[in-house]
Amino acid sequence: MTQPLLQAADLRGAARLTTDAVAGLASLVEAMHARIARLPWSDDAARDVERTRGVTGLVYETVRGVTRLVGGSAEALLGWLAPALSSADPRQPPHPEREAVVSALNGILGDHLAATDNPLAIAMAFRKGGVPLSLERMALRSRLQQQTPRLLVLLHGLCMNDLQWQRGEHDYAEALARELGYTPIHLHYNSGLSISTNGRILAPLMEKLYDAWPMPIERLVMLGHSMGGLVARSAIHHGQLVQRGRLRWPTRVDDLVCLGTPHLGAPLERAGHSIDLLLGGAPYAAPLARLGKIRSAGINDLRLGNVVSGPASDDGSYRCAQVSLPEATRCFAIAASLGPRGESLKSRLLGDGLVPVSSALGHHDEPGRGLAFEPERQAVVHETNHLDLLSSGEVYTLPIYAPVYAVASAGSPLVAAH
Repeated sequence: MTQPLLQAADLRGAARLTTDAVAGLASLVEAMHARIARLPWSDDAARDVERTRGVTGLVYETVRGVTRLVGGSAEALLGWLAPALSSADPRQPPHPEREAVVSALNGILGDHLAATDNPLAIAMAFRKGGVPLSLERMALRSRLQQQTPRLLVLLHGLCMNDLQWQRGEHDYAEALARELGYTPIHLHYNSGLSISTNGRILAPLMEKLYDAWPMPIERLVMLGHSMGGLVARSAIHHGQLVQRGRLRWPTRVDDLVCLGTPHLGAPLERAGHSIDLLLGGAPYAAPLARLGKIRSAGINDLRLGNVVSGPASDDGSYRCAQVSLPEATRCFAIAASLGPRGESLKSRLLGDGLVPVSSALGHHDEPGRGLAFEPERQAVVHETNHLDLLSSGEVYTLPIYAPVYAVASAGSPLVAAH
């Protein structure tokens, strides 16, 4: 049995989001009105003008006020009707379609949802079968059907959720549990928050999981798809640096596997950023640039593959502090290419359709800007797109995993000895 497709909290969250959108649109139209109405020789021409004056300004303010009043009333009414609208049981698996929509919404607007306490904002949690886990030893022991000393933590990508690790006929978690004796735990998080924020939240959460595990952990493996690889790196970084000496788990991570992770950024986000600059340079169209800025902090971080917080300059030339790979962890980088094997223009330009091969492997022309993945721990799969990395049998059987497989199956080094 799964939860209902639509819940009362969803309706309240949608009502609040709609109110924010209408009020923001009114402000956008007013800003364009103000720019068009100002005289070229007036004092206003020398500065940005966001508000109109007199009766016109009063009209726009009235629209915003009425919108917030109606939106607040609707949200209050939905809250009052909540018992009748929802019979959701948090112990039951969520509806996959609802989870997909909410995850996508969080990827695009997750920072705004969190800042406005919107019920649709995802709170980070470890889950099993879509149901949150209580990080207490007895609770984990009773909830997990099978516990092993080999812990696998899976981190999903942007706009996705933990249920989407099962793609096609392949499920990484179940395959690794069945063949290598790992116990898989999925991380569910708001991918619209900055990667650094998610890393800081995850670091102490991983410590709680580590402490509450029903038995001593022999092997700890983190497997991140796309943004998930950056979040894992960020969590290890914050766990080692920011809280040095207080957290044990960062130095106990044996393997970090990154599937299509944009370590050096994603060009599609950079293209969107360029459109912002073009619109911002046009006098009357400048207010429209804010529409292009309706991208979450998480998406903006993908522009340069940022792992820690820090602003980037408008031309994209500034990069946040470089974070190297964790020294105590074996790190694997797997890239996908839409093109065939061998050098081709399609392979170089498109990569997997979202992430270039060089970014996924951490390769950079400038010394000190790349990531030092060992050559034998890098691989490229061809004629595969970004999402197909989750279901590719070739990815799962790559020889670069041999050390991990050997350790798991023989008690010594996830795929030929290194």
